[in-house]
Amino acid sequence: MSGRGHCISSMIIVSACLTGANCTYKGGNNLDKRLKDMVEGGRAVPVCPEELGGLGTPRHRAEIAGGDGKDVLAGRARVLSAAGRDVTKNYIAGARASLKKAREHGVKLAVFKSNSPACGLGRIYDGTFGKKMKRGNGVCAQLFLDSGIFVMTERDL
Repeated sequence: MSGRGHCISSMIIVSACLTGANCTYKGGNNLDKRLKDMVEGGRAVPVCPEELGGLGTPRHRAEIAGGDGKDVLAGRARVLSAAGRDVTKNYIAGARASLKKAREHGVKLAVFKSNSPACGLGRIYDGTFGKKMKRGNGVCAQLFLDSGIFVMTERDL
C-alpha cells in the first residue's frame, strides 16, 4: 500500500527510530525530523515493536526466514537473529503491543521504517543475512494491515 497523497488528520503511529529514539538493532536511530516534529507536536505516537516485544537495544540483527510477516503471524515462518536465536515470539508480542497502542489512540495510519523485519512494507531482507531483499511485509506492518490500519514507510512521505 502506498501512502502518497494521503491526508493525515488524526493521530498516527510511527517507528520510534524514525523520531530519533536510539532503538535500532545497532543502538542508533533513523531520524526523520518531520516525524520527530509530529511526535513533539502531539500528532504522532512512537513505537518500537522490537523493544515492546522484550528485545533489548542494541541487539543482534534479525530477519524473517521461510516467508514474510504474514507467514510469521500464521506460524509458517520464523524470525531469527544473526546469532541463530529464534525471536519470533518477541516480534509477534511487539506487533501486538504496538497495535494495542494504536487502538488506544484511534490510529488509522502508521509510518514505519522500511525493510525492517518488524516494520518493513513491500520489501524485507530475505532471511539469509546476505543483504538481499525479497517481497513481503514485516510482522508489525502485516498485523496493522490485517487490522485495517493504513501503512506506509518513511520513503512514502
